[in-house]
Order: sequence, then structure tokens, then C-alpha cells
Amino acid sequence: MQLVLQIITLIGSVAMLMYGMKVMSEGLQKMAGSRLSNVLGTMTTNRFTGVLTGTFITAAVQSSTATTVMTVSFVSAGILSLAQAISVIMGANIGTTFTAWIMVLGGGSFDLRLVVYTAIVLAVALIYTKKNANLGDFLMGLSLMLLGLTTLKLNATEMHLDQVGPVRNFFISTSSWGYGSYFLYLLVGGILTFAVQSSAAIMAITMTLCSTHVLPIDMGIALVLGENIGTTITSNVVALSASVQARRAAMAHLVFNLFGVVWVLCIFRWFVGGVCNIWGVEFTPGIPSDVSPDKLNAILATFHTAFNVTNTIILIGFVPLLERFVTIIIPSKPEQKVTDNQLHFISGGLMSTSELSILQAWKEIHVFAVRTQRMIGMIHDLYQEKDDTEFTTIFSRVEKYEGICDRMEYEIAEYLNQVADGRLSDNSKHEVHKMLRIVSELESVGDANYNLARHFRYKHDSHLAYTEYQDKNVEMMLYLVSGAETMMVEALERIHITEDEFMEMTNMENEINNFRDELKIQNMQHITDKEYDYSIGVNYMDIIREMEKMGDYIINVEEALYEHKHDK
Repeated sequence: MQLVLQIITLIGSVAMLMYGMKVMSEGLQKMAGSRLSNVLGTMTTNRFTGVLTGTFITAAVQSSTATTVMTVSFVSAGILSLAQAISVIMGANIGTTFTAWIMVLGGGSFDLRLVVYTAIVLAVALIYTKKNANLGDFLMGLSLMLLGLTTLKLNATEMHLDQVGPVRNFFISTSSWGYGSYFLYLLVGGILTFAVQSSAAIMAITMTLCSTHVLPIDMGIALVLGENIGTTITSNVVALSASVQARRAAMAHLVFNLFGVVWVLCIFRWFVGGVCNIWGVEFTPGIPSDVSPDKLNAILATFHTAFNVTNTIILIGFVPLLERFVTIIIPSKPEQKVTDNQLHFISGGLMSTSELSILQAWKEIHVFAVRTQRMIGMIHDLYQEKDDTEFTTIFSRVEKYEGICDRMEYEIAEYLNQVADGRLSDNSKHEVHKMLRIVSELESVGDANYNLARHFRYKHDSHLAYTEYQDKNVEMMLYLVSGAETMMVEALERIHITEDEFMEMTNMENEINNFRDELKIQNMQHITDKEYDYSIGVNYMDIIREMEKMGDYIINVEEALYEHKHDK
């Protein structure tokens, strides 16, 4: 019974560690808002800043998977080039080593439970009073992570694994095959990391096994190398449904880590011995070191950091070569070209955490707006087209785009609803609400374009002849609406609108409304004066009113964006 309880405690402490890291990461992101994800798109001007960016973001969110998956999706959407993505991924490998150092500092020889329980009380107070709730989430996550580490360490000590015959014999037998043992543990580390989807959890288990003197330090380091490879599989799986460039970025992550494993295995014992010497520990291959657990954990963390930093230093000058290599491995194919029927940013699913998913949705909303802008260009061509065949072709394109807009509204809204189900800050929840409003208004813009196309088709099929004055007014209204839509698209691209820009948009909307009212009065007068038939006047005003509605939808988008930024 005691053994069963110890095994359950072991599994529970690992689960607590993983959950604590997730809550801590999300708490950090809530405090940072979208700034972390904005950094990725702006601080990658060269390979060195790219490395620093990847390191910073991964250290902040405590998840190399989050950084690499976000990087892959940004490459898919064209925000980052492949070379920029490779440098960010290199930095992510360095950033993930901070997790090991947190474990070293949090899993020391002193009992942290008093400090942890005190921090949990403070975190609960912050969360329930809603004062600095994000800080409360961070403290709660950090506390759970340290409590998981402490429980894991104490439980492993109580189990006396080094005195359990079958366990000790297993590790002794599998550690006596020289480099064959290294390859075995490397493979096990990769498989476990992929299965658990958390290199931190496997690192904690590795530290526990080494610190209890069951697992030799060199075998533990081989597990760490396997973790480095296992964590690359997630980004490759995510990239399977993405663009060619995204798959290349994910493959570059795998190649980068594989290259590191190959060269370090060539000098493995020398490298491990050097790290052990830093901490004053004598290294004997395949034999558990009889030193303090703190030193053994520090050796693992030091190796993890030294390996990733050295690997980055070696390959940072060969980014163009690595880029060409993955391009050869994954060649371009004509049929893989992204079309207007596909989402660009969120096709790969949610990011690892909800906060980082919001920027993805903003970028997709901008793509949505660009497609509605293309529709207004088609509408203008449709109005001027006289040839029946060409008119039908353009109308079909407008009809196709209207269907695309309907589907985009649904898919983006579904994505945002999934994001909202995550652990979001109050500001982010409000932001999601504004985004849902914008998506709805953009779909209405698409509907208005399609309704215009139908009015134009009725005019074309019925051979209604407008006067020169009517043609001029329709062209003027199209010009005003197109200008408003251009400003809307530009604002959504920046995810920002200034007060002056908003006032300009408001004035433009007033101009559209006043022009509509003026044309309505003139239309009744012209019909009364027999300048054209009543049926022509009705069709003419249907077109004018539909464009005025489109102007309303556009200003609604601008209002939502302005309120969103003003609220911040």
C-alpha cells in the first residue's frame, strides 16, 4: 500500500509541476498582454536580435513550444522570413534552459513548503479580491510548480530508489553499454517528451533520478539531449497543415537540435567531464556520482545551458546555409500555394496559451478586411462592365468572395470563442469581445458588396440606362466608400487608430450620409420631372443606400478598434 501511495504521489507531483508551469506562464502573459507576441514580429531585424527575441520570449512564457509554434505560424503568414524564424528558434532553445535553473533554485536542499504555502495564501487573496489578479495567477503557478518539485524530491527520497533492487539493477544494466546506453536514453528522452508534451516534466524526473543516485549523470544528460529533440516534434506536427515555409521553419528546428546532438556525442564524455569539473565533481562514465543532489541538478542545468548556447554560437553564422538545406529537404510545389479559401494565421489551431492566440486572430481579421476590400474593387469593375460574359465572370467572383467572408466570420469567431475559454485577463476578454464585433461588421461589409452586385446585375439584365448625372453620383459614392475601407484596412493592419484618424473617418461617414440624403431628395425630384423612369430611380437609390450601409459597417469597425485602444 505504501508503494502505491508513493507512486501516486510521484505522478501527482509531476502533474502539479506541469500545471503550475502552465498557470505561471499564463499569469506572466496576462501581465504582459500582447507585448510579448508583438516583440516577436518587431525585434527580429537580424539573426542576433532574433536569437535574443526567442530567448526573451521563451524565458518569459516558460515554454519553447509556445515560441516555436507561434514562430511557425508567423512564417506561414509571411510576418517572419525563414531566416528570421531560424534565429528565433535558436533563441527559444536557449530560453528554455531557464526552466532547468528554476528547478535547481526551487528544488534545493531546504524545504520550501512554508514559503510556498504562504505564497499560495497571498495568491488566493490577490485572485479573489481581483486586485492584481494576474500577479496572483503568476504566484499561484510558481507556488504549485515549486510545491510539485518539493513533493517530487521528498517522495523520491522516501522511496529510496537507490536501494530498490529491480530499479537499481535496471539502470545499472542499461548504463553499461557505452555509447549504446547514450543512444538508448536519448531515444527514451525524445519519446517521453513528445508523449508528455512537456520537456520541463521530463527534466524534473531526470533531476530526481540523478539526485537520488539511481541514474548516472551522463545518462541523465543523454535524457536531456533527447528532450531537446522531443520538443521539436510538436512544432513539426503543427506545421503539417501549414505552408511550405512553415514546415521548413519547423524542420529547421529539428535539424538544429539534431546537429547539436551529433557534434556533442562526438565529444560527449569530454564535454560532460568539463561541466562536472565546473562544479568540482569527478565524472565516471556509467556510475552514479556520490555527491549532493544540489550539485547533480546544477550539473544537468549547466550542461543544458552550455549545450544550447554553444550550438547556437556554432550555427548562428550558418543560418543561410541551414535555410538552403531545409529548402532542399522540403521543396516548393505549385499545388501547395495558399489560396483565398484558406485562413493564413489560425489554420494551425490555438497557440499554446490563450494570450498569444489573440495576435494571431488580429492578423487573420486584417486578412478578412483585405478580402472585403478586394470585393469593392470587383464591384467597381462590375459597374463599368458592359460585356455579358465578363460581367457574369466578375459577378461569380463577388459571389465566391461573399461565401468566403461568411466562412471566415464563422471560423474566426469560433477561434475567438476557444481563446475566450482560456485563462484570459480582463483586458484580453474585453479585447476578444471587440474582435467579435469587428468580425461581425466585416461580414456585413461582405454582404453589402454582394447586395450591390445583385443590384448591378438587375440593372445589367434589365438594361436600365442611367443618366450621366446618376453614373457620376454612383462613382462618387464608390470612391467615398472605397476610401473609408482603405483607412479601415490600414488601421486593422496596425491594430491601432489615432484620434485624428478616427475623426477623419467620422467626417467621411457624415459625408457619405449627407450625400445619400441629398441624392434621395434629388432622385424624387428627377422622377417627378420625368428625367428617368421610376424603376430606374428605385434601382439607383437601392445602390446608393447599400453603399451608405457599407459605410455604416466600416465606421462600426473603426469605432470598435478606437474604443479598444482608448480603453487601454
